[in-house]
Amino acid sequence: MSSLHPIESHSDIVNGAEEVVRAYRTWKGSNIFCLGGRLIFGPDARSIFLTMFLILAPAVIFCVFVARKLMDQLSNHGGIGILVVFVVFTAYDLVLLLLTSSRDPGIVPRNSQPPEVEDRMLFMAGVPRIPPTKDVIINGVTVKVKYCDTCRLYRPPRCSHCSICDNCVERFDHHCPWVGQCIGLRNYRFFFMFIFSTTLLCLYVQGFCWLYIVRIMRAENSLIWRAMIRTPASLALIIYTFLCLWFVGGLSIFHLYLISRNQSTYENFRYRYNSRASPYNKGIIGNFMETFCTSIPPSKNNFRAKVPKLPLPVSHSVGSSFFVNSRREQEQEQEPGKSKHMEPDTAAENWHQS
Repeated sequence: MSSLHPIESHSDIVNGAEEVVRAYRTWKGSNIFCLGGRLIFGPDARSIFLTMFLILAPAVIFCVFVARKLMDQLSNHGGIGILVVFVVFTAYDLVLLLLTSSRDPGIVPRNSQPPEVEDRMLFMAGVPRIPPTKDVIINGVTVKVKYCDTCRLYRPPRCSHCSICDNCVERFDHHCPWVGQCIGLRNYRFFFMFIFSTTLLCLYVQGFCWLYIVRIMRAENSLIWRAMIRTPASLALIIYTFLCLWFVGGLSIFHLYLISRNQSTYENFRYRYNSRASPYNKGIIGNFMETFCTSIPPSKNNFRAKVPKLPLPVSHSVGSSFFVNSRREQEQEQEPGKSKHMEPDTAAENWHQS
């Protein structure tokens, strides 16, 4: 009787050489990739569609029921100008949303092995461990940086591990569920521009809704509440944008304050620097220049690079073949005999989401 031999799959061996795949297919974080690794999102990327709907739905209502009416009433193409400016500004707002949510926020690549550090072995219960912190000097101020067991590295200053995306992110600000992405060194500028432009968009809509109501009042010589009844769409938009302004407007003011002090949201809630003790404060002008006028550093990750295929579970698609969600096996990151590992910063990071 002939014996059966396992058949070597073409996907495992190609011409006798080790198979290589794109780096994003072996990614150990919880990110979702699109267009072959060209775009990277957080694991909650579907929330982007909700955010887009909350922008586009009132925009359509404004164009149909307010801007179109003003086009008929205003002379010298004033109404057309109102509509064109609104459409362009809405498109600009959506582009900023995509720039915020679809780019590497500043992920620090993981180490395959723990770092070699002098006197790093401390014997606790017979198990060697790397010191959990070490001191670094930033502008003459001593700052403690923590060791990340998941990424096997000492985090750079201002870096923190996001428990949602499962990555260490440089200048970690927070994980924003509205954009489905971490906010960090490489996308904070776009995040602020997005919330600030959304604030201006709300003011724009509210202002011209009031203009339309006032024109109805003057045309019919009626009271304001009668004019509002004549245009329920304007009334609904005024209420909607007023509520949105409390959120995006307040968030814009808060981040203007953070930028003026060169702080992140995470640092503001977790640490307490005074103006002289903060090693990052460069003065108000210097802080704004650093945020808006410096070049954005390139990504430290090449998600489309070809790397050897690792013996890990194959990445699976989410929704379509464009998306690949690569999750690490958490059991490999735990120490024997211990329960599921959690970073010391995890609870604080989850608490400070948008």
